[in-house]
Amino acid sequence: MTSKASKGRLSWWQLSLLGIGCTLGTGFFLGTSMAIHKSGPAVLIPFLLAAIATYIVYDALVKMSVDNPDKGSFRTYAKQAFGNWAGFSNGWIYLISEMLIMGSQLMALGIFTKLWFPTLPLWVAASIYAALGLAVILMGMKGFEKFQNIFGALKAAAVVMFIIVAVVLIIKGFNTETTTLDALYANYEEFFSQGVKGIWLGLLYAFYAFGGIEVMGLMVIDLKNPKEAAKAGKVMIIAITVIFIIAIMLALALVSWKDFTIEESPFITALNGYHIPFFADIFNGVLIIAGFSTMVASLYAAITILITLAEDHDAPASLAKKGKMKIPFPAFLFLASGLIITIVIGFLMPEKIFEYLVTAAGLMLIYNWLFILVTYMKLMELSKWEHVKNGIGMLLIAVTVSGTLGEKTSRLGFFVSLLFIILIGIATWIVMKRQKQGKKA
Repeated sequence: MTSKASKGRLSWWQLSLLGIGCTLGTGFFLGTSMAIHKSGPAVLIPFLLAAIATYIVYDALVKMSVDNPDKGSFRTYAKQAFGNWAGFSNGWIYLISEMLIMGSQLMALGIFTKLWFPTLPLWVAASIYAALGLAVILMGMKGFEKFQNIFGALKAAAVVMFIIVAVVLIIKGFNTETTTLDALYANYEEFFSQGVKGIWLGLLYAFYAFGGIEVMGLMVIDLKNPKEAAKAGKVMIIAITVIFIIAIMLALALVSWKDFTIEESPFITALNGYHIPFFADIFNGVLIIAGFSTMVASLYAAITILITLAEDHDAPASLAKKGKMKIPFPAFLFLASGLIITIVIGFLMPEKIFEYLVTAAGLMLIYNWLFILVTYMKLMELSKWEHVKNGIGMLLIAVTVSGTLGEKTSRLGFFVSLLFIILIGIATWIVMKRQKQGKKA
């Protein structure tokens, strides 16, 4: 790999904040309910395993980024490692995963908004948030940074608020029906009630909660000193893992795991029985902020990858055509069209759409993570420990993917993701064949 000069303006701590802002979203605030539903109180184990895998993937990505800062990030490195087909397929797999994530975020935002406006159709709420997200992207990179820093701080503050309230309630031992200690003891007794299979099934939703670290990889080029990217990632991953684990433990200390449902955030469920004035409304507002900011992060990642695909002629070159706007207008229209398609799908299948999209999006995302690890092994000289660490990351990802076959709903999501992989594989074969014919001519 050859190094390129980088002229960034972000400090490492700013990248950490952006990482928290991009990661702390509905994957955690709502998706955790799905993980608890599958794993029971042992949900803490999938989250710890997902944190380990997240760190391994980020460490591999950042080492490649420091060696060769490039706005194409993992897509560029895949191309360098395996050729044009890898850059093409890797870029489109990631782009589609981000489109699916945006769809799941929009559906979640619609669900949250129904608490305040129960008669508002899901597609109307999704359309409003989609329009607002596109407006933020039109502001360019500076607007995105400011937006994510503010919302990241608000989301972190909300989790801290939940932690403080939960600790106070546990200390007081106050509950309208049973004591807090009873719920804590019951969850302790049933810690492994769902068995190893439950942990296996819950892994995907834990991974999904950490989705966003690849966006940090795209931002390494914006660091003043790219060598500080590793420190930024370590701080972010440790901070986010501690927040996740403490918040989940406290939620499980307040109510039985059986009380959590996939339609409601576990943190609202945990405090519902305490009748704290305005808490549900305040936390619902936080959930909307969380979902909206992670959707905007997905928009940023998608448009960045789309532009690099267009510049490398792996997508229509016209998509990268610049005008007076801060971002290419054709690429902007492409993303807007993708959001409209997602909203239409949500309108046609509103009941199970969020869980299907979460499964498919989570899988597409970790397919990309697996490719990052394979690329890292190909491009860089690894020590024995780095080979072992890389192998652990690949194993965790493989186990997570296989877990989707153990349950009906996630199995459908797996087949949806597999369909996308097949379609991208066919498109890759056609494009590569045309490129070869063009060179011969």
